[in-house]
Amino acid sequence: MTTIGIIGAGHIGSQIARKAIENGYDVVISNSRGPETLAGLVTELGPNARAATVLEAAEAADVAVVTIPFKAYTEVPVEPLAGKIVIDTNNYYFERDGHYDDIDQGRATPSGKLQEHLPTSKVAKAFNAILAADITGDAFPAGDPQRRALVTASDHEDAAAFVTKLYDEFGFDTVNTGPLSESWRVDRDRPAYSTRANVAELTAKLAEAPRTI
Repeated sequence: MTTIGIIGAGHIGSQIARKAIENGYDVVISNSRGPETLAGLVTELGPNARAATVLEAAEAADVAVVTIPFKAYTEVPVEPLAGKIVIDTNNYYFERDGHYDDIDQGRATPSGKLQEHLPTSKVAKAFNAILAADITGDAFPAGDPQRRALVTASDHEDAAAFVTKLYDEFGFDTVNTGPLSESWRVDRDRPAYSTRANVAELTAKLAEAPRTI
């Protein structure tokens, strides 16, 4: 049984946990306030979920999900995630996170900076451009004309492949933009950000994206 360790139990993290449990994964979920604050969520998720500290979630994870405010990315444990796929849902909001000149000027991406922080992990961008409620509420089986597509990007083929598998299990198609250096195409304020679209439509919106806003 694959264990998904979730670092960040907010709206996105909680919804990913629900879909992961629904699809047969074990979940270890954490937040910055301590496992005791997650008792209600874990009760809802059932016996295949448990609450833990951030460090414990990272250690237990076969695959980790980082879903915290971008400004806290350097607080993600490094050694426990070595060699593991790390799914990054984060978005950079300078109003909340402060300005990062390298991102503002188009020299870096948020997911790329997490990859730099986790040099021995395999970071893949995912779930950053969908409303939390839609992770459980807007999923459709493969081939359904209503099925929407979501974006991934990674410097590691196996990480992008895992996200593609997870998206499919959760009820979404995938558009892979390639390496993390291209992940800005689905960042905030770009045409593909939080846009409901199928594969063809999403691919076109990614191509329209300006490098800087």
